[in-house]
Order: sequence, then structure tokens, then C-alpha cells
Amino acid sequence: MTTTHHYDILIIGSGTAGLTLALHMADDVKVAVISKGQLEEGASLYAQGGISVVLDKTDSIQSHIDDTLRAGAGLCSEKAVRFTVEHARENIEWLIKQGVTFTRDGITSETYHLTQEGGHSHRRIIHSADATGREVETTLLDKAKAHPNIELLPYHIGIDLISSSKQLGEKENRILGCYVLDIKKDEAKTLLAPITVLATGGAGKVYLYTSNPDVSTGDGIAMGWRAGCRIANMEFIQFHPTCLFHPQAKSFLISEALRGEGAKLVLANGERFMERFHPQAELAPRDVVARAIDHEMKRTGHDCVSLDISHKPAAFIKEHFPTIYRRCLQFGIDITKQAIPVVPAAHYTCGGIMTDLNGKTDVPGLYAIGETAHTGLHGANRMASNSLLECLVFAKSAAADIKKQLPLTTSAIVPQWDASQVYPAKEAVAISHNWDELRRVMWNYVGIVRKTDRLLRARQRLQVLQAEIRDYYSKHHISADLLELRNLADVAELIIESALRRKESRGLHYILDYPETDNSQPATETIILPKHQDHEAVP
Repeated sequence: MTTTHHYDILIIGSGTAGLTLALHMADDVKVAVISKGQLEEGASLYAQGGISVVLDKTDSIQSHIDDTLRAGAGLCSEKAVRFTVEHARENIEWLIKQGVTFTRDGITSETYHLTQEGGHSHRRIIHSADATGREVETTLLDKAKAHPNIELLPYHIGIDLISSSKQLGEKENRILGCYVLDIKKDEAKTLLAPITVLATGGAGKVYLYTSNPDVSTGDGIAMGWRAGCRIANMEFIQFHPTCLFHPQAKSFLISEALRGEGAKLVLANGERFMERFHPQAELAPRDVVARAIDHEMKRTGHDCVSLDISHKPAAFIKEHFPTIYRRCLQFGIDITKQAIPVVPAAHYTCGGIMTDLNGKTDVPGLYAIGETAHTGLHGANRMASNSLLECLVFAKSAAADIKKQLPLTTSAIVPQWDASQVYPAKEAVAISHNWDELRRVMWNYVGIVRKTDRLLRARQRLQVLQAEIRDYYSKHHISADLLELRNLADVAELIIESALRRKESRGLHYILDYPETDNSQPATETIILPKHQDHEAVP
């Protein structure tokens, strides 16, 4: 049985981007926010470093813009960068008004402690100790829970967007809402809204090793692509250089802020190596640091390198990095006395659904914000702590754009989700096997350092996996695991195809066949059109 629910705005994703938009809109309209797990579970919750904003008198808007453009390796949209940076301060002030507590510097009662991270030329990272994402996410969630116009729906996962062309056969395509699986009740629901917003985060779980939580399966990107959106720059997957290397430590990130405060990367013999790779050493952009670590691990044959901040006073470490200190201590690592074993891991999806500066996609009725979107801010490499800022800025600009369209109305009558021709799965081993193989293929063949023949091998294997997934999906009752697997396979296809199309190394995309950056002409984005429009798409 399928039930139909009507809202003014349907937001898919309950991270910083989704909740910020909901709070900006809820005084005017009825909003639903769905989350496929617990409401607070997502990449936002685990963001340790902070949010970049110009607050120091020695810093400037132009410096922040220049740093971002430099990190983006020629592919940032200068218009998007300037828009984001210029709106940073007002969005930080909005967070503070919501009750977010940032770490003070102890100089005055009004000033905040700012840290510095890779790629930044100034201290401009405002933070809440080393758990900024948790502070922001829990504060916004409390506000959303208290608002009468916001309905929060945990354990609901999107199946597919409802489009007027696909579901109603209309020539002009418009998004009318989303078919959703209520995971706990194991039933499909039809959620209709004049405006649907994808805010589902990134796709780190497409790789075997990732800093991302389990929910980061690229759902929004995959649903948007299937619904007719253009996808850009999916080859640029940021691998965070420093995830804790321990068999029991799942996806625990060691913040770049440690390096900002003087932590050194060292080999097993205590030798530093980053000076050999970049003049900024440990503060080099993340892609440089990740490749350097990958190179040293392969050269030495070791499973990891180490990050050492033990030369700093113990009190300083415990005050500035309490979460990391406590977590490492659980695994027998006292970071005030010992170096931390670290490895690179998939961390951030720089590409995504193409939008304008208001979060609008190509398809009317559909917006995308946060890591799901490609705004042009990050280019070929995201600069540290610009991601939470992007969530805030574009959620607010999307809200302003949607408010211009009030009152929101819809009269569409759409068919219910049809599950009459499928049967329950007798065992889940096919899903888990395909999930594991997909992630291993991506890690081994489409990782930090790429090669054309490995990409082609990955594409060939993926096509077999996709055929198996499509067959299984068409015959069996849907489940959250099956939906995530289907979305991961679509995202993997987009990453592989984008990587094959870029015949140069740039930013996060490093390919041995084309090791140099092509500066003979202006850099261009890799844009994948929906399959019916894209002659180059994978058949």
C-alpha cells in the first residue's frame, strides 16, 4: 500500500544544507525533511575542522577568493567563489543567532579563535573545538524539531524523483516530488511538493576506504541524473590525506586542523617528507598531501604514515582537539606522546548536480544544495572548510529564490509506486557481494592515482555489475540496501566516465597517461548529460 503526502517543499537530506534551508523557509511554508537514517547522521555531523570566513583584520575577502581559486586549479567559477566568500560572514552570524557556539580566542569576549588549514594563506577557520559539524548539526536540528511547520521524517530513503515527463508522459519535464521508502514500515510513500530539494551529501561510500559515514552513497546525485540533470566534474574526488589507520577505527577523520597547528607527517623512522613535494609542506593542498602519502606508502611498502603533534604541549592538544584525543586514546594512542598512524581515504565529492547560484538545477521544481551540488565553488580541488560554508550560503540563496515563487501550488495527480510485479528477496547476499565488489573496483582502479587501462577495466566490470543490479532491482521488492547499491553504481559510472574524458592531470584527478596539466587552452568542466542526450555516455 502506498500513501500520498503533500508539502510545499520536500527536502531530501537532513545535514547542514537541508536543515538550513528548512529553517529559512519554515516561517512561510510547510516543509518536510527526510533522512534515511537518524536525523543527525551524515557528513555534517563529523566535520571537525570548521567554516572558512574572513574575520581577522589582516585577512581580506580577496585573499579568501584567491586562495580558493588557487586550490581549485583553474576550474573554479570565479563568480561562484566570490558569491560564496562575500556571503560568508552573514551566514556565520546567522548560525550564532541560532545558538551555535564557536570557540573564543580568550582575547576579548567578542572575538573567536581562528585556525589555519591547507591552502589558506590566513587564519580564517572559525570552529567549535574539533567538532564544529556536530555543534552546527545538533543546534540546527533542535531548532527544526521545535518548528511547527517542519516535519522531520527519519528512516525514509528516496527511491526516485517523480517527474512529469516520466510519470505523466508530459513533454515538459518538471519534478513533482519523490517516491520514498519508509524503511521501518517497509512501505513506499508518494511525497508531492511544488519544490523538491536534493541535499543528500556526497558519495564517499563508492570507495572501499572513506572518511564518510555509511549514508554517503550519492543518492541525490544519482536520482538527479536519472531525472534529467546535468552532472559535472565527478572525476574530482577528494581523498582526505589523514584518516586514522586502525583495524577497529571505522571512517575516523584526523582533522587537517592538526597540521594547521603544527603537526608533522613522518615515516616510520621519524623522517619528514612533505618538504620534498610542496613548498608549503604539511599545509599544501589536500590533493598534493594525499598523493605524497600514497607515493611514500608505495615507495616504502608500509601500510600507513604517521602524523605527529606530540611536540605541542599536552594541555594545548587536549583543549584544541578533544574529540581526536579521546577517540585515539580508545585505540591505545596517546597523541600527546605518540604519532598517529594515518592513510588517505575518499572524503569529498567536488562534482555533482549542476546548479546556478540559487541552487536551481536544469529541471524545473528541483534544487540541489551542499555536497550533492556542483556550484563551481570547488573546481578541481575543494579548499578546506569551504564545504560547510557552501551549505550555508547556497541554502540561504535557494530559500530567497523559492520565496520569490510564493505561494507554491501544485495540482498534479501522479500514479502510486507499483510493487505488484516484484517478489521479496530470499537472501541479501547478491546485494552485499555486488556492493563489496563495486567499492573494491573503484578503490583499485579509480583511486588517487589513475591510469587509462585501469579506468577501462573498471568501466567494463561496472557494466556487468549494473546489469546484475538492474535485473535484481526489476524483480525484487526494494530495500534501503538495494537502493543505495543502485545509486552507488550510477555514481561510479559518472566518476569513471568523467575520469576517462579528462585527458590531463588537474587538481584531484591525477592520471599517469597524462601527468601534466594542459595549459594550452582554458580549463573546461567535464559535463555528463542525461543518457538520452549524451552521445559519449556509457552504453
